[in-house]
Formats: sequence, C-alpha cells, structure tokens
Amino acid sequence: MRRKKRISISITLLLIILNFIFFLLYLMLGYFYKGFIDYVALKPSNFFNARNLWTIITSMFMHANPFHLFANMFSLLFLGSFLERIIGKKRFTFLYFSSGIVAGLFFVFFSLLIKTEYNVYAVGASGAIFGVIGTIVLLTPKLKVFIFPIPFPIPMFIASLIALFGLWIISIFAGLPIGNTAHLGGFVFGLGYGLYLRIKYKRKVELLNKYLR
Repeated sequence: MRRKKRISISITLLLIILNFIFFLLYLMLGYFYKGFIDYVALKPSNFFNARNLWTIITSMFMHANPFHLFANMFSLLFLGSFLERIIGKKRFTFLYFSSGIVAGLFFVFFSLLIKTEYNVYAVGASGAIFGVIGTIVLLTPKLKVFIFPIPFPIPMFIASLIALFGLWIISIFAGLPIGNTAHLGGFVFGLGYGLYLRIKYKRKVELLNKYLR
C-alpha cells in the first residue's frame, strides 16, 4: 500500500493568513461596536485590574492600520520562513507565541515606569517578530540582510540593533506610538532562546554558519 503524503503547512504562512483574517474581522466588528478594541488590544490598566487578560494573546493578531499590518507581515514572511526552516515548526511556534507574550508583559510592566503608556492600547505582531530576529541573531549573526533605507546588505546582528533602536529614536522624535518596550521584550526572549539552541546544537549551528558564508 502507498503511504499518503503528509501535507506540510508553513507555520509562517499560516500566521500571516491569520493576521490578515483577524485584521479584517477587527475592522468589521470595530465599525459596529466602538468598544470592541477593549476586548482584543492589550491595555496595561486593564491587565492590572484583571480585565480581558486574554488580550495578551489576541493583541498579537491585531494591527492599527493596513501599513502596520503589511510592514509586520512582510518582515515575518522573510525572517519567519528562514528561521522556521532552521529550527522546525514546533520550536518556531513556541518561539513566536512565547516572544509575543513576553513582549506584551514587557509593555505592561514598563507602563508602571512610563506612565503615558498605562492607558494606551498595544497591538501588533512586532513583539513576536523581534523574538524571531533575536533568535536569528544568536544562530546566524553574520547572515546578510537588507534593512530600509540602507541600500546594501548588512550582518544580522547590526541590522537588529538598527531596527530596535532606530524605531525607538523615530518614536521619540516623531512622536509615533511605537511599542518599543514590547519590541525589547520579544528581542530579549529571542536572544535567550537562540542562546539555548546555540548551546544545545553547537555542532549544527557551526555547520549552518559555514554554509551561509
């Protein structure tokens, strides 16, 4: 008897599809019910009052506008696909959601220091994506990538710092509502997970980096 071929679904692609679906649902439901955002977006004041705690998960699939959605999904498509092939679907899924949750917790607890964020909603997949970035930095630090607006490829570890602190600087001087503390949280978790994988699979990581040169 012939064995049936198992259909392999890309977790990265599935996450992108879910993000687009939830964004459309958010637009439709938000149009008819203005208070809907309270049930899907992470808000520190709600969190500390034990209200809508599930938003630490749902906020990862919500985005403020189409540009926010496309920017995140474009990054996830390339970075997520690359990392998923390296560490596998299960580890990638664990990393993605864990990074997103830690990013949300960073945003919530840093709001106690940054009072202006205590009653601000946080949405977006960027915390989880920075977790992906952090892991790639530890596994393949010299991987060459492009980052806007630099017209030539640069090592991943440099690109990650430009992205992390560049967004922070832009948000300060342009007054844009960017979740920098969430980005930091996801990035820190990603670095930690990447370090764990690098130690556990030292030989494989060394071979990978030789192949990518």
